[in-house]
Amino acid sequence: MASRKTAATGRATIGRADGGPLRLRHYCSMREAAPRTFKPGVAANRMRAIIVNDRKWVNGSTLRYAFFENRPGLAHLAGTEAQKKVFRDGLKAWVDLGIGLKFEEVPKRADAQLRIAFQRNDGHWSYIGRDVLDQGIDAATMNLDPTAGNFDWETAAHEIGHSMGLPHEHQNPKAGIVWNEEAVYAALAQPPNEWPREVTFHNIIRKINADTVQGSNWDKDSVMHYPFEAGLIESPPIYQVQPLQPAGGLSARDREWIRSFYPPLTAAAEPELPMLTARRFDVPAGGQINMLLKPKSSRYYRMQTFGDADVVAALFERTATEDLYLTADDDSGEERNALIRQRLHKGRTYVLRIRLYHASDMGETAVMWW
Repeated sequence: MASRKTAATGRATIGRADGGPLRLRHYCSMREAAPRTFKPGVAANRMRAIIVNDRKWVNGSTLRYAFFENRPGLAHLAGTEAQKKVFRDGLKAWVDLGIGLKFEEVPKRADAQLRIAFQRNDGHWSYIGRDVLDQGIDAATMNLDPTAGNFDWETAAHEIGHSMGLPHEHQNPKAGIVWNEEAVYAALAQPPNEWPREVTFHNIIRKINADTVQGSNWDKDSVMHYPFEAGLIESPPIYQVQPLQPAGGLSARDREWIRSFYPPLTAAAEPELPMLTARRFDVPAGGQINMLLKPKSSRYYRMQTFGDADVVAALFERTATEDLYLTADDDSGEERNALIRQRLHKGRTYVLRIRLYHASDMGETAVMWW
């Protein structure tokens, strides 16, 4: 890539090596829910462990997605088949990694956690991870803007990354980026973004909470990283004179990270848990245990954790084609243990999946059902 000055503005733009200009990128305006609050008395290390994990999905979940229908009142949100293919191609890049998180397209928005819109001139955006569950069934959780110059599978993969719980990589406080802030505000105020200062601050300059970042290295090639024109970044100083341009597609670290948090699920990773038998937690914070439950009679059962731990527990029924979500309980930040009470049926198999946020004493944390 080469950089040059535009005659009209004197502003650095990204250009091709042959001197031709590239159309400026229409950036993602990430939607974000209100920061999580905790009751007085929750220790700082416990809060940090919860915050870094609470937007991620329980591995083994199936995320259902739907597109808005082309009918009166919704036509401005509906997409063509070609536009839907852009989303599907972006999704395929993640799914082909063999991760434990599954996706299924469904015809009805009421049955979907992810609702994909193609509203023109609204920009690209998505909610983060499980924040999508707080949005009504008539509300989009992601938008891919067909009028934006970068309406492509990589942009779709970026927004899907948000839906899986990934933040913006260029806002990683471990990156060490020092912005030329006024140049950034001026650049993003122009087309195609036309952002006010507060939107630019939220999506570019603001550093995300260090407690929400996993790993220690900045990945400038991440699909979750924007490209930036020369002169918008003061440090590292190389980007004062050349643009920062990610390599394209999913980076090696994108692949490593998503496989570590949503690893493939194998039979060995899902042992049967006999009734009235305690299973101790043997995973680190952010890890997950998976157990098969095979009831001997049809009745209500209790599944409960024990010990000083913060978890989200989710129960699924295994069918011939999928693990069907039944219910869940999240006790993080609360002075109680996760408890699921559910009617189970003889002859069926159930999967109890528990994601650990934090444990004060791993040796004293366990789960049992009866």
